[in-house]
Amino acid sequence: MRCFLSLGIPLIWRLRPLTESLLLSTIQTRILTILKLLSFSRRLHIRIVFYPTQRRGGNTILPDLSKLGVPIKTTIPATVLEEALSGTPTVRPLPIGNSVSGKVEKQCAHFFSVSINEEQAEAGIVVRVTSAAQSKFKLLYFEHEANGGYGLALQEECERTGKVTTAGMYFLRFQVYRMDSTMNALAMAKDPEAAFFKRLEGLQPCEVSELKAGTHIFAVYGDNFFKPASYTIEALCAKSYEDTTHKLKDIEAQLLKKRNELRQFEIEYRKAVARFQEVTSRYSQEKQSVDELLKQRDSIHSSFTVARSLSLLSGSAHFGNSSSSKSWRFSLSLKGLDKK
Repeated sequence: MRCFLSLGIPLIWRLRPLTESLLLSTIQTRILTILKLLSFSRRLHIRIVFYPTQRRGGNTILPDLSKLGVPIKTTIPATVLEEALSGTPTVRPLPIGNSVSGKVEKQCAHFFSVSINEEQAEAGIVVRVTSAAQSKFKLLYFEHEANGGYGLALQEECERTGKVTTAGMYFLRFQVYRMDSTMNALAMAKDPEAAFFKRLEGLQPCEVSELKAGTHIFAVYGDNFFKPASYTIEALCAKSYEDTTHKLKDIEAQLLKKRNELRQFEIEYRKAVARFQEVTSRYSQEKQSVDELLKQRDSIHSSFTVARSLSLLSGSAHFGNSSSSKSWRFSLSLKGLDKK
């Protein structure tokens, strides 16, 4: 045992500089990673928390996904874009009037081809993706490139609507708008009261409003952090939804009009709030002044009492008795001087 210790201690002592160097390098690498993550989170207004785990006896830093104040916008990995540009992805057909369900791995994409004729293109096309599991995903639209590949032209972030997450592209031959919820979330983080007025500022015009006859490529990109995204994608011809199409066109126009009205109303509202704060401050001051005057009035009223009169009379009587006593003593002293 002693021999083992005598051999082991010098060996450990010799390895100490190497161990310290490796440890220091590991710590520096982790600290830089943490600082980069924190800096990135601040730019996105993400609250970072520490979740203690038993894995490797350390802590794992994860974003508190349930309490994010701002939706996280991620970018499409270069691997997915390069695969599309090369024209090598597996593309499954998605016939008009049909739907396809599936699960896509995180940071991967499932590609679909939608073929439309002249009549369908004239009527308009809608492509929507929903997830009953509330998975995070992106709906992508690719245009054909000269080299035979596909270039990314549009992307839509999924939004939570009720108990599902949805994303859609509406090629209806009139201007449609997407809602950028990030803008509203940032406004709410800065000033919750002003968030209402900024709610429609997130309306952004879609770059493509119609499709030509031919085959078009769409994709569902898995945007979950830890697990595959389940989805259902469907392609529809708007000819069967003429009333719905007219309603959407009317609603889009109303929203634009309402956005302009809210901009003007915000100015009026701010003036009214400032005036309200002014009169509220004056109200408090006037109330305090009235209370003080009434208090003084009650004090003056309480001065009119019999108890005060009796106290004054008793004070006068005491003063009279004291004066007569002094005069009697003075007269006695004078009589004593006369006898002498």
